[in-house]
Amino acid sequence: MNIERISETNCFGGRMGFYRHASDVNNCDMRFSVFVPPQAAEGKVPVLTFLSGLTCTEENFMVKSGAQRVAAELGLMLVSPDTSPRGDDVPDDPEGHWDFGLGAGFYLNATAKPWSAHYHMYDYVTTELQDAVFDNFPGDRARHGLTGHSMGGHGALTIGLRNMDMFRSLSAFAPICTTLRSPWGVKALSHYLGEDRSTWELYDGCEVARSTTNASHYSKILVDQGANDEWLVEQLKPELLEAACKESGLPLELRMHEGYDHGYYFISTFVEDHLRFHHAELSA
Repeated sequence: MNIERISETNCFGGRMGFYRHASDVNNCDMRFSVFVPPQAAEGKVPVLTFLSGLTCTEENFMVKSGAQRVAAELGLMLVSPDTSPRGDDVPDDPEGHWDFGLGAGFYLNATAKPWSAHYHMYDYVTTELQDAVFDNFPGDRARHGLTGHSMGGHGALTIGLRNMDMFRSLSAFAPICTTLRSPWGVKALSHYLGEDRSTWELYDGCEVARSTTNASHYSKILVDQGANDEWLVEQLKPELLEAACKESGLPLELRMHEGYDHGYYFISTFVEDHLRFHHAELSA
């Protein structure tokens, strides 16, 4: 796949870049970011893809997390796509709210109009993004991990559990664990998928976790959650994910952290743990 370079700069001996390409599945241009560690000069390196949350773009994780220093030490390539399709023809929330539409693709394939013309982030992450990265950068397809934050944590859980042939390691920061029981999720799925809730279960982390038939694929699924997160009780509900994983036998490690909220100070505090976790899993 051909990509356009927007910008590149040196970073911790590696290269930090931002890119654009034409997307057939989203029917618009899409952007993504890549940190290539210095070890890539010697050959292919493992890859960790980070899916960002509501209102974010391909820039937030790379700018705010501070992940590049440890990724350069470990030789881990970092990838982060935009969170939704964008463009003059892409519909947005008609009420102008931040929790739906542009910046809020929810990593699903929309089936209801007008959203179905553009909002296919599930297919984008699992097909076109894969080609854009592995056709143009020295990443190893066989050593690919997935993580994300909030809405992106929901995306990581649903995509990672439904595509175990594609990913070898899985984690999340403060994920929306159940879109079926989250006001954010209910709003998004009712618009993108319509009112038939039986079609929503493929995009609910708890339902996907509960129905998995390959519970031993991941040696551990790491989830970090701030105990002072303002969205914890109403929107995130990690206790439901814990129950679903126990039911199916998925090896979840849920870590609660007193005093931490939902933002990037929380992510930057624990991102090194996640990078080292993924590197160990991808090196095994």
